[in-house]
Amino acid sequence: MGLPLTGYLNREDRDAGFDVAREAIAWCAENISGSHLNFDFRVTDVQNKRYNAQGNTRRETSAFPCPHGSFDVVLLASVFTHTLPADVKHYMYEIVRVLKPGGRSLITFFLLNEESSALSKEGKGWTKFEHEMQGARTTNVENPEAAIAYPEALVRDLYGECGLELREPLRYGTGCGRTTGMSGQQDVLMIAVKTASRNRLTQGVR
Repeated sequence: MGLPLTGYLNREDRDAGFDVAREAIAWCAENISGSHLNFDFRVTDVQNKRYNAQGNTRRETSAFPCPHGSFDVVLLASVFTHTLPADVKHYMYEIVRVLKPGGRSLITFFLLNEESSALSKEGKGWTKFEHEMQGARTTNVENPEAAIAYPEALVRDLYGECGLELREPLRYGTGCGRTTGMSGQQDVLMIAVKTASRNRLTQGVR
């Protein structure tokens, strides 16, 4: 995701990427940061049963390594599809914290709604979220972070609670068996904007 931005951002702009995947971060640091000094990549040693089981930091206490109100855009691709409900809520507040007033987010989810549930009952779709958990469904009861889906209504409520205003329409993926939609399995909550009321709240805790 950093590569195409090297042709879009200028030298006064900044891109910061962080992940639990050490090899991916090392590749980005070597192949992008070496020639684009305004691109910064770092490992966050946060626990994840699937991707970083030995991580030293629990997600519910982890903070993004960024100051308040420092970014115009926050992008999470294939993160909340492997994140437990309590951690999703924690990260949503972190997203709002680091966004500038009027800043935007783009996040991917597996969303459960009438259409995706009906298609699943018909045996369609690439991923089967067969196991119920509090506030979500998973493909693997022993390793729920392998793939997690969230009710669309719950996600919409969480956005409102955290102070992110969705810009319709959502872009649904084809992973549940849709014949039309964006290519790729995941659903994309395309643009959400940090609201004015949340701007006042976050500015008050600097």
